[in-house]
Amino acid sequence: MSKTGNSLAEIQKFLQESDHFLVVAHVNPDGDAIGSTLAMRGILRQLGKSYTLVNESYVPERFRFLPGSNEIRLLHDLSGRQFSHVITLDCGDRLRVGDVAELYAPGVKICNIDHHSTNDLFGVANYVDIEAAATVELLYRLVEYLELEFTLEIATCIYTGLMTDTGSFKYPNTTPEVLRQAARLLEIGVPGAQIADRVLMTNTFAQLKILQKALETLQLSPSKKVAWLQVSRQDLQDCEATEDDLEGIVNYARGIEGVEVGIMFRETRDRKVKASLRSRSELDVAKIAQQFHGGGHARAAGCTLDEPLAEAASRVVKVVENAWEDRSK
Repeated sequence: MSKTGNSLAEIQKFLQESDHFLVVAHVNPDGDAIGSTLAMRGILRQLGKSYTLVNESYVPERFRFLPGSNEIRLLHDLSGRQFSHVITLDCGDRLRVGDVAELYAPGVKICNIDHHSTNDLFGVANYVDIEAAATVELLYRLVEYLELEFTLEIATCIYTGLMTDTGSFKYPNTTPEVLRQAARLLEIGVPGAQIADRVLMTNTFAQLKILQKALETLQLSPSKKVAWLQVSRQDLQDCEATEDDLEGIVNYARGIEGVEVGIMFRETRDRKVKASLRSRSELDVAKIAQQFHGGGHARAAGCTLDEPLAEAASRVVKVVENAWEDRSK
């Protein structure tokens, strides 16, 4: 198992250094980010530590059933406060926390727990396993290492992160360890079917409307190995949808028979363009995203471009198409 950075013993040592921790995950949090944040909440509670949970973005509606989700605060709630000890979760680099970094005290000490291949080990304590399916997988190990109790709350949060980052246990990152962890969590009493129904199989009307709008833009590259969709701010307004409603739409492009890479381009509030890339088996989209100052995993990555939607799509698709053509050279 490929691990980079420090051991779990170093994480334990970091947790012993302070009585209060700021816990943060990446902006626009997904199931792994929220699940990790709340699993860490449970760990700190058992250790008798106090904590502040924060994220630059709101908790998506579909994850608000998770225990403790109402404790995740927004940056403006903590204006003026500073924290000396910070735990970052599911962040491939220091910038992924967004403006929450304003809360860091001078000389801040950061504990970095993550599974992204692009992680640059920015913490004083790092536990990074690029072969792990999700950051919650690492927190499962931490609970075991610290000999803590797998409470139903912790188990539910970890299971949700595992399920979402493995695409309901169907992506290639679904390893035997993932399934062993999931089985143990189900034995504890996690309602797996209910979580799947809530998170993966329930759609709002706005989600289906924006999906319809996105599918109208679906295109294939000349090689038919790259497919992409795009969503503008106007599309979101017309459908009364939010950015949370775009979750999973990129998989409609990737899922086309014969396609290697699916991409969704969406226009952000500040008129930049966020590109989400998903590959099937042959291209490392994290390396492609890095060319645009982004990052992620070999099969799922993202980047942001400061240019109009059509131009951003054209430029990224060209790079992906060239990468496909160059793969065997």
